[in-house]
Amino acid sequence: MIGDLRSYPLYKNSGVAWLGEVPQHWSVLPNRALFAEVKERNHPDEEMLSVTITRGIVRQKALLADGSKKDGSNPDKSSYKLVQPGEIAYNKMRAWQGAIGASALRGIVSPAYVVVHLRSGADMPSYFHHLYRTPQFAREAERWSYGITSDMWSLRPEHFKMIYSPEPPPGEQAAIVRFLEWANVRLQGAIGAKRKVVALLNEQKQAVIHRGVTRGLDLSVPLKPSGIPWLGDIPQHWSLKRFKYVAAINSGQVDPRKAEYRNLLLIAPNHVEGGSGRLLRRQTADEQGADSGKYLARQGQIIYSKIRPNLRKATIAPSDCLCSADMYPIAPIGAELSIDFLLLLLLSQPFTKFAIDTSMRVAMPKVNREALANSLIWYPDRQEQRQVLEHISRESAPLDTAISRLDREIGLLREYRIRLVADVVTGILDVREAASSISDEALLASAEDESNLDNETDVADELVTA
Repeated sequence: MIGDLRSYPLYKNSGVAWLGEVPQHWSVLPNRALFAEVKERNHPDEEMLSVTITRGIVRQKALLADGSKKDGSNPDKSSYKLVQPGEIAYNKMRAWQGAIGASALRGIVSPAYVVVHLRSGADMPSYFHHLYRTPQFAREAERWSYGITSDMWSLRPEHFKMIYSPEPPPGEQAAIVRFLEWANVRLQGAIGAKRKVVALLNEQKQAVIHRGVTRGLDLSVPLKPSGIPWLGDIPQHWSLKRFKYVAAINSGQVDPRKAEYRNLLLIAPNHVEGGSGRLLRRQTADEQGADSGKYLARQGQIIYSKIRPNLRKATIAPSDCLCSADMYPIAPIGAELSIDFLLLLLLSQPFTKFAIDTSMRVAMPKVNREALANSLIWYPDRQEQRQVLEHISRESAPLDTAISRLDREIGLLREYRIRLVADVVTGILDVREAASSISDEALLASAEDESNLDNETDVADELVTA
């Protein structure tokens, strides 16, 4: 069905650069004609909401539960703005990155957010939700945003009102929303299926790593009790020492706003892929608008996330960089332990079991610096470490190839989904006939499928602003 979509028969020049041509029967209006700003306050007991880049408006507690975000909201929420279901809210500082959406929830948002509602009851908030989360609108929002640097750009309400938006007839808005709800579940299902295969391949890879870092390559060597319940027996000739005697945990934070640090890479837990050590996102402290203390990590040191250790997030610094205060910069002491072998130990299942058991606090589990320093590390001599690493690399190579291929396919599906939404909401593709052929039963089944799908958004793209 998706492949059969065609253009509209007649188009007209919208007179707006970001839209280009639109279907001849569509209206193109300034947002001041479509929306009215809402400034209702004094609802401090309502639930806190956040506008995210990847998911639109969500409950803030859902993001805080991840542990990589902190609640920066003001204890006095009397000035926070009320958002009703069907209203649209956006983060003034991040609208140009896609932090905008229609709410399905009732709650309050930061006073720094802008809340608007549609003037016409015939218009559909869901249509504008899709429209305003396209790359095309993000670029238009950026054009209207003002500030000294990118982290200070702001889309003020008076400028949002001056942006022109398409307004299809109400029935057509409904058709567009209906089609996109159906198509999104189909595409997300395909993505989810590939992600499950990736998860299975990663499990195979972890089994190879686990055997290498707990038993070595020669399974016939005698073992000795480690004395540690979460580790068990280890090869008799391996060393077993306190963490603090083989690796140092750096301390002392720096101000990322200083000139010598602003252009350094800043790594946070949500920039690292769990379990693999792979760095997913590279942005400087300046690009991220960092304004609180960070640790300085040197090239080749390990950066280990102390929060939610079950996620197993650690990576090797690709250059001198900064890391979040939620992470520890770690460097081996002496030459007994290679950095690559230490990384595998920190990501291993036994060490993760220790980290989880010793985590501090229930709401946001955290590995205490002292507990980490006094933990035990096991390892062979440097020659055997190198042999184990080479074996793991050989055994993992075909798995890594398959994972990389699937990751590329997932990326292409995501790009296709973004392009499909943009083409549909701006009138490049006509979905009226396709939407009419989607039965209510199929739409209901899609809704049920969507509720069962794993959330495939990356927390790296989320933000909480209060």
